[in-house]
Amino acid sequence: MTRLPDTIRALTGWRRALLALAAGMAAALSLPPINLWPVLFLAVPVVLLLLEGLPRRSIGAAFLTGWLFGLGYFLFALQWIGYAFFVDAETYLWMMPFAVGGLAAAMAIYWGFAALAVNALSLGGLRLVLGFAAMLALAEWLRGRLFTGFPWAAPGLAVDGMGALSQTASLIGMTSLTLLIILWGGLPLIFIGQRHRIAAAALLLLLPLSWGYGLYRLSSAVNADVADIRLRIVQPNIEQDAKWRDGNARAIFDTLLSLSSKTTSDGRDITHVIWPESAVPFLIDEGGGAVPELVAMLRERTILITGALRRDSPEPDSPIHNSVIVFNGKAQVIERYDKWRLVPGGEFLPFAALLEPLGFRKVITIPGSFAPGPGPVTFDIPASPPVALLICYEAIFPQDLVDSGKRPQWLLNVTNDGWFGNSTGPWQHLAQARLRTIEQGLPMARAANTGISAVIDAYGRTRAALPLGEQGVIDATLPAALPATLYSRLGDGIFAALFSLVLIFAAVIKVRPVKHRR
Repeated sequence: MTRLPDTIRALTGWRRALLALAAGMAAALSLPPINLWPVLFLAVPVVLLLLEGLPRRSIGAAFLTGWLFGLGYFLFALQWIGYAFFVDAETYLWMMPFAVGGLAAAMAIYWGFAALAVNALSLGGLRLVLGFAAMLALAEWLRGRLFTGFPWAAPGLAVDGMGALSQTASLIGMTSLTLLIILWGGLPLIFIGQRHRIAAAALLLLLPLSWGYGLYRLSSAVNADVADIRLRIVQPNIEQDAKWRDGNARAIFDTLLSLSSKTTSDGRDITHVIWPESAVPFLIDEGGGAVPELVAMLRERTILITGALRRDSPEPDSPIHNSVIVFNGKAQVIERYDKWRLVPGGEFLPFAALLEPLGFRKVITIPGSFAPGPGPVTFDIPASPPVALLICYEAIFPQDLVDSGKRPQWLLNVTNDGWFGNSTGPWQHLAQARLRTIEQGLPMARAANTGISAVIDAYGRTRAALPLGEQGVIDATLPAALPATLYSRLGDGIFAALFSLVLIFAAVIKVRPVKHRR
């Protein structure tokens, strides 16, 4: 029974490194769209056994073990980023291994420090399971905040494939779910040993209890809609390599107009038309060329909400924004929202002074970088409840998602996942957006250029969707908001409490000293 664990603990050199890397890759299988979350019950114990096998205070070896575990995880989880470099392969393809490999290596540093911390504290057995879960969750909390933050593919996202259990996000949010996911995944390490099996079983019992809570929450769900609102989400399915090609602007605009003007199947009027991120390859709010055609489409009674590039003034050096622009029925601009969380490497180049001389460039080509907006804002759009606008990957951040001073009643996410083809990226992006609706208790309308467009209710349930790579529209009502959830009121303060509780539990448990190799 203990022969295999002892063998894993005793590994050294390239065998240890390879197993840590493989365990990380296996753990990434828990993420959407694969959703093979039971693999965590194998992958997490493997890395914990590797850490147990290290001598005390083996800081460098512990860091390397955790870093390799993270490297395998992020290489597999973030491989979809590589698709963006095929859009203009002649210019950008050479950068792909540096971008994907470099990003995975950087993200893995956080996991390396988590492993270093538990080794420095000389944790073993149940204390190691508890300590590693807490430290890795803290590392993920930092990863979502430092250096602009990049919380994509947090282990807590595995709940997207765990059915009703995802409803616990309304209580504790994604970071706390990461802590619990890693904790549960590591508990088999205790069952193969001789001590603290009862404590481990009690902790594992939290899993079915969380599932039960989710089932109860969904069983009492009310499928209410907002009265007198009819949304049309337009998915034009414009290939990314054709989006900015000279001469395509007219055809793209015609496609959007045609889809937006289709007669509804039930004869009901559309109140709000939603186009995806940077829907047209021109500055739609400048000049009058587009106005007559927009007026004809909107017929003075429909609101258009579209992703668009815009600049502050017609001056050539004016800052450029990735924005959402709202037009009334007369095609007059009534609201603008500027994206404030910009994509590193896409909308701005980190460490540009260092990387530009080496030939690196951001993938989206404009003069200079995009200018960020001021932050989250709740907008009052005609014929609509208050709404929070989110552009592209702003929806992956659980913190500062909405204006804390004015809670919206729905979320609107425009995005362009056409950069990433038929990869795992669009599915993971949708799953993270879905998790935001559960955390906030708010519905979401999502318009994506090539998919996956969707209407999601406040329980994270997809009411309607258009598949990846399909042209069409979604005509749907707007689901009603729920009262503010516990997580939306407390934010990651709930994570701080859970983190502290787990560490206190780890500190007070008396365990038999772990025998380390010397």
